[in-house]
Formats: sequence, structure tokens, C-alpha cells
Amino acid sequence: QVQLVESGGGLVQAGASLRLSCAASGLTFSWYDMGWFRQAPGKEREFVAYISRSGGSTNYADSVKGRFTIARDNAKKEVYLQMNNLKPEDTAVYYCAADYSGRTYRESHEYDYWGQGTQVTVSS
Repeated sequence: QVQLVESGGGLVQAGASLRLSCAASGLTFSWYDMGWFRQAPGKEREFVAYISRSGGSTNYADSVKGRFTIARDNAKKEVYLQMNNLKPEDTAVYYCAADYSGRTYRESHEYDYWGQGTQVTVSS
């Protein structure tokens, strides 16, 4: 069965960096676009970053552009989110997701598989 397992979350101070990882199994990883989403308490899940199945195309939410970088390693079946200059408003549970259709990358309902999430907490 398909599994996406996130890791790398934690509690950090504002201005620090974290690198999230998402390990995939049970699917042909290179056939899927990958996304990172996040959900803060009391808020809806929101798009953070996207990377195409080849890795040749990326896109980011305006709120993280210039601070976060998404990357993937198809040989390892992993996707990463490097988060620099973290802010308290980045506090959320972060989820990776896999999308086969490739129709649109900002809509969570387009994604076929989801991880369980990893908590990121940024203190001021």
C-alpha cells in the first residue's frame, strides 16, 4: 500500500531553519508530482510548495517564497522542504502529498495520497 512518511519537524526559534523529509513507498514515485501543505490550528489546510515529477518545475505560496525550497530525489523516493528564516506564522502541521493527475498543484483535493504530518512550531 502507498505510504508517505514525513519527518524533520520540531520546535525552533524564529529565524532558525528546518528540513522536512517525506519518504514514499508503494508507488512509482517518479510518476507523481509532489506537494507540501500545512495546517495551523483553527485554519484550513493550505498549499506551501510543489515540485513536478521530474523535479524540473517548482512553485511556492507567496508567504514562503524566498525562504522555503522544495526538492526531490526520485532514486530515493523522497521529497524535501528546506525551511529557512522561520517565522511564528509558519507554525503548523506539515503534510506531503502525491498527485498523479498533474492538473493543478495548489488544490489539496487533487492529491491522491497524504502523509500523517509532522509538527513544526516556531517560537518568537
